Amino acid sequence: MLIKPGIAALELTAVIMGRPNTIYPVLLWDEEEAVLVDTGYPGQADLIAAELGTYALPSGGLTRIVLSHQDIDHIGSLPVLAARSAGAVSVMSSAFEKPYIEGQLRLLRITPEAIEQAVRSLPPNVSDEWKQAFRHSLEHPPSCPVSDIVNDGQELSCCGGITVIATPGHTPGHISLYHRASKTLIAADALTVNEAGELCGPDPATTLDPEQARRSLAKLLDYDIEAVVCYHGGLYRGDVRGRLSELAQPAGI
Repeated sequence: MLIKPGIAALELTAVIMGRPNTIYPVLLWDEEEAVLVDTGYPGQADLIAAELGTYALPSGGLTRIVLSHQDIDHIGSLPVLAARSAGAVSVMSSAFEKPYIEGQLRLLRITPEAIEQAVRSLPPNVSDEWKQAFRHSLEHPPSCPVSDIVNDGQELSCCGGITVIATPGHTPGHISLYHRASKTLIAADALTVNEAGELCGPDPATTLDPEQARRSLAKLLDYDIEAVVCYHGGLYRGDVRGRLSELAQPAGI
């Protein structure tokens, strides 16, 4: 889904827990660099590669992969994509998320209790073999070295200018990105778009610190945003500023 020249949302659909689930990694590119923001679920590298092939990227392919945070639907195909890269690819994340992405620490959501609940939630027609494979994927999530730490307010000079915005709450080290050339916010999981097409806050069921996540939204009002790409829900082009102002208000005000 081309948003403007040099920026596109990749629409990836997979059946997760028996239900179709669509996510939206973002691709940015110019004549010299190609940047992928988040890498989908495990097993989606071929889907991502096919999407990348529809755009006129530099001959060397991906030069940077930016991870918004540690969740498995964001880091799932990272090792495969990094290994397949034609040249050296810089893998980037916040300092907090780095040891989780590298496999040094257990992913925050992947507790033994969460694994058992996830396995119990599988549809009854799922085979025991598939259940075991599913359990193994949760107990041994994909990991990959992070080569570069990014910080709040840092500017990446490629692809029309990209600003790193620390948006903790969903996870402690969650980041979003602002693409200056297109005035697009790459929200990752800091925001969502619901089935009615409305811009909403992060999913309360999966957000570790909802109050911190709300405070993070207030920071986004500092940017001139015309479009928002949410990892869950896709593209929003409505009254971004007005909606962010509403979402950033403390409860009860």
